[in-house]
Parts: sequence; structure tokens; C-alpha cells
Amino acid sequence: MATIRASCPTCGDVELTTADVVVRVCDDDATGTYSFICLHCGRTVVKPAESRTVDLLIASGVRLITWSLPAELHEPKVGAPISHDDLLDFHRLLHDEDTLAEALAMLTPER
Repeated sequence: MATIRASCPTCGDVELTTADVVVRVCDDDATGTYSFICLHCGRTVVKPAESRTVDLLIASGVRLITWSLPAELHEPKVGAPISHDDLLDFHRLLHDEDTLAEALAMLTPER
């Protein structure tokens, strides 16, 4: 098993095995990161990784996880963005029991 040297923001340089490290690559834009739990402080450390680093880690036997961006990012944006006032109005409506009951009644199928 290969030894991998990485840096923890708290502890500095640490030595890990391939089982201690995970590589994640986005299928959509090929960006990559590697992560590990520091053996000294227990902190989860996530670092960006260029494709060369990803290739080296995978070749060493590090587990690869691929993921995709959420589909919502590709949805068309319609209308104006939600403002701070919109959020305040929504918050107020959620705390108005009569309005909340009316909204919930609209969701309940009639019997």
C-alpha cells in the first residue's frame, strides 16, 4: 500500500495510506478534490486536486467517487430573483396560522 503525504491545516504534514484518502471528480466539469480524516486531530480535510494529482492518486489505489452537478443548475431561470423582502414576507406567512391552514387545505385532496 502506497504512502501519501498530505497537509492538514491544523497538524501540518501527515502520512496516509491509500485507504485513508478519497478522490472525488465531477462528471460535468472534471474538477477534482481529495479528502481524508487527519489521523492526529480527526478533522476532515478536503483539498482541490488538478487532473494530474487525481491521476496519480487513482494510480496509487485511492478510491474514486464520481458525482454530477444538480439538474436544477440547468433549469431556466424565470422571473426576478427572490429578494430579502420576499423572504421576510414568506417567513411572516408561515407564522400566520390562518394563512398556513388555508395553504395546507389547498394541498389536501377533497374527500
